Order: sequence, then C-alpha cells, then structure tokens
Amino acid sequence: MKIASNSKNAPSAITAQLRCVALQGQPILHDIALTLAHGTWTAIVGPNGAGKSTLLRAIAGLLPMQGQVDLLGRSLPQWPAKERARTLAWLGQNETSSNELRVYEVVMLGRLPHQAWLAPPSSADHAAVALAMQQTQSWEWRERPLGQLSGGERQRVLLARALAVQAQVLLLDEPLAHLDPPHQADWLALVRDLTATGVAVISVLHELNMALQADSLVIMQGGRVHWHGAPQQAQTRAALQAVFDHRLHLIEVHGQWLALPSAPQSARTARSPHTAPTTATNVLPLKSLKIHD
Repeated sequence: MKIASNSKNAPSAITAQLRCVALQGQPILHDIALTLAHGTWTAIVGPNGAGKSTLLRAIAGLLPMQGQVDLLGRSLPQWPAKERARTLAWLGQNETSSNELRVYEVVMLGRLPHQAWLAPPSSADHAAVALAMQQTQSWEWRERPLGQLSGGERQRVLLARALAVQAQVLLLDEPLAHLDPPHQADWLALVRDLTATGVAVISVLHELNMALQADSLVIMQGGRVHWHGAPQQAQTRAALQAVFDHRLHLIEVHGQWLALPSAPQSARTARSPHTAPTTATNVLPLKSLKIHD
C-alpha cells in the first residue's frame, strides 16, 4: 500500500487503521491506513468490487471490524450515540424512506440527533431544514409526498436530509446517482462551500471526471488502498489508470483532468476499416488536447 500525504498539518477528521473488515465471514478490506483532514473533499474510487462502499460503511461505524476508526481524534465506540450522529452524517446507496412522508418531513429526520425525545422541532431545526433544501434546490417540493418524486429529485431530498444534520464529517455513497449533469455541477459547488467552512466530505464516486476534481483520491483495488493522493500528482493519475487496467485516457483541459474510457484493444482492431468516421462541430479533436495514456 502506498500513501501520499495530501494535508498540510491539518487536523484529522477521520483516522482509520483497519486490519480486516469482513462481510458474512468473507474478508473484504485488508490493511487500511487512512487519515482524512477537515475542510477537504476525498473521493473514494476504484473498479467494481474494490471495496469502496465497504470502506465508507466501516468509517461510518456500520460494520464490525478488526482495527479502529477515530472521529475527531476519538474512537467511534467512545462517542455517545447522539453526539456521534450530530458529528458524522451518512447518505448510503439506494436509501429509502416512506413514500407517504412529505418531503419536508423526510429532511427533518436529519435533525433527530439534535432533538430531545418526542420534542417538537425547534426554530433551529426548521432553519437547518430550510437551508438544506435550498442548498439542494428541493424547497419547492416540501409539501409533496416523497413517492411523487423522480429518482433525481428523491436523491436531492435525501442529500438535504444528510445536510440538515449540519455535521462536521459527511459520508456520501454514490451521491450523484440519478442526478443530471447540471445538478452534478451544483453538487460540486455545494461540496466546495461545505469544505470552505471546515466540513470533511468523503464520497464514493463512479463518476471519475467529478472525482478528479476532489482534493484527494483514495484509489481502491482488491480491498486495499492502492494509492491516496491529490489528482494533480502524476503518481495519483498513474495509480488510477493502473487499477482500471490502463483503459483510461487522462486528458488535461484548462488545468482540469478528465478521464475517457477506452475499449479493449480487441474491440478497437475489430472495427471495420471501411466504416467512415463521423464528426460533430461541437467536439474538440483529441489531438489538440494533452492526452496521458
């Protein structure tokens, strides 16, 4: 395992030392060592089955493990449940909520760690919910039942529920699922706003072009951290290409790195030489860009 530090003496939001994490008796994660700083966005990436979501669930304390996860310098089991729920917010894959609940009520669930037992929501709770829904552009649906929303709309409501916690550490598993490109860009801007206030955002992403805009990448392969470093580092980009079997072209456009998947060589050579290529006037020829294989 190789680790490249991406923090400059920043205090750690999460420190994970995991010897093994198993699911149904099957070891999934091995020898994980990570330190993630406040005020940064970390994207966890890697091929299918690499252990990305398992790592995020282990960091959240949702799985039994051999090892330790520290939240703000304190071991997860040492945190009182409610205090931990106020400090560490979670959005999992394919999360559900009752379709009959109003959208506003769904987002208000994120405020439960701040409320006394059976106490009505406070003015601070209502303000946090309104802010979260405005941040995710879901405020106009607040009176609609959750079941009436599209997949992308539902995802924005569930993200608002996590934001309403106002936690210092935000764990997001596939937060861009069902979101169209403009709303993915909105999500990116929101993450930047959150990290500017000191929040640590840790997300599992399949959208590599979005992940390459993170402060650091945790690149997984075979249940291990293959590399941890900033996308601007050549070693990080080389590690990303390696775990995807060198089937990525990495292109730098105006200082931003983009990933283009490539077909296997067998598929490329099988193309008919008599097939005429087609071009579009709004596509920039790759030969005019800086391509890194």
